Amino acid sequence: MNQPIKVLKNRSDIGAGTRGSDMGIDALEIAAINAKSDFFNKFPFIDIPTHNETVYNKVQNTTAKRINFVVQQCSRLTNAVLTTLKDGFFPIILSGDHSSALGSLAGIKKAFPAKTLGVVWIDAHADLHSPYSTPSGNVHGMPLAAALGNDNIEFQKNPVGNQALLDWEELKNMGGVHPILEPQHLMYFGVRDYEAEEAAIMKQHQIKNYPVHELRQRSFDTCITETLERLAKVDLIYITFDVDALDCDLISHGTGTPVSKGFDPQEIIQIIQGIQASNKVVALEVCEINPLLDEKGNRMAEAAFEVVKSIFN
Repeated sequence: MNQPIKVLKNRSDIGAGTRGSDMGIDALEIAAINAKSDFFNKFPFIDIPTHNETVYNKVQNTTAKRINFVVQQCSRLTNAVLTTLKDGFFPIILSGDHSSALGSLAGIKKAFPAKTLGVVWIDAHADLHSPYSTPSGNVHGMPLAAALGNDNIEFQKNPVGNQALLDWEELKNMGGVHPILEPQHLMYFGVRDYEAEEAAIMKQHQIKNYPVHELRQRSFDTCITETLERLAKVDLIYITFDVDALDCDLISHGTGTPVSKGFDPQEIIQIIQGIQASNKVVALEVCEINPLLDEKGNRMAEAAFEVVKSIFN
């Protein structure tokens, strides 16, 4: 990587159903300190303002909780990513919950509107719900549906109010681009906990998911090679790493939605470094570390820092 790095600290957790991922960035920095690493002293950074205080407000819309504030947060992150890229930096985006990924994607597209964007989504969850289909109302389960511009009306089970619909349209058009992402340019790694509504979208658009067992059986190198072949026509690749892709039984439960039978840190490193070999990676995001839920001290943040440090050593 020839670009200088800038760290974007986005401590928002308003899109999650469980509080605490706003402290994930601090947990990462503590992991670095305990590892006697000066990683976070090496690079310039931006602290992005948040709307976390809005968790005290009464939820007005149960099918897209705090979506109006998520829109504002994604807009802030869009502008931060845009500025960072335009200034010639490679953004390492450290986020609280995963709803902010929509802002990261929009920022990249706004910086490079003529370029085709591919996405490598390392996660236990598909994040393909919309306000119409969500079982929880948590917007961190919706960023990819927004990026794809997919309402999934066919599987509607929720009534959605007018204001929520307006906010949802703002999310889908973040950065003035719609859609932000084409389904053939989305690649999943490790998705293993999703609903029928999301499975229908994956099947309809033939979105490829490499589950953990397939990577181990067929080899990581083989699957990464296939991924790069599928993304051969994209100009840029954004990688997002939700720490619930890690095996919660092996590592810890220090994330809002832990799932068993996931990756170990070295496997995450292998995936990211394999994609980096394409020389198309334009940004990396790490999110959903929740130290309040970590039954092993700060183990989840330590595992995530192991990944970040190995990639950007």
